[in-house]
Amino acid sequence: MQQDPQEQSWWRSPAGIVTLGFLGVAGFFLLTEHTAHVFGVLSWLLIATCPLMHLFMHHGHGGSGNSHSDGAHQERRQEEKQ
Repeated sequence: MQQDPQEQSWWRSPAGIVTLGFLGVAGFFLLTEHTAHVFGVLSWLLIATCPLMHLFMHHGHGGSGNSHSDGAHQERRQEEKQ
C-alpha cells in the first residue's frame, strides 16, 4: 500500500518562515514606535467590537424566532405524545 506524502503548508516552507519572521519584527517595531497611536485606537476598537459581536452572535437577525423557546416547546410536544 502506497501512501502519498502530505503536502507541506506554505507557512512551514522557508519562504513562509521568513515571512513570519518579517511580520513579527515589523509588528514589534510598529508597537514600540507607535505605542501612543495603538493605545489611542484601542478605545475605538472596543466601540467597534460591540456592533460586530451583536451581528455575529445573533447571526445577522436572520432567524425566525427565539430558538431557546422553540426547543423547549418541541420537547414538551414529544413528552405529550408519549
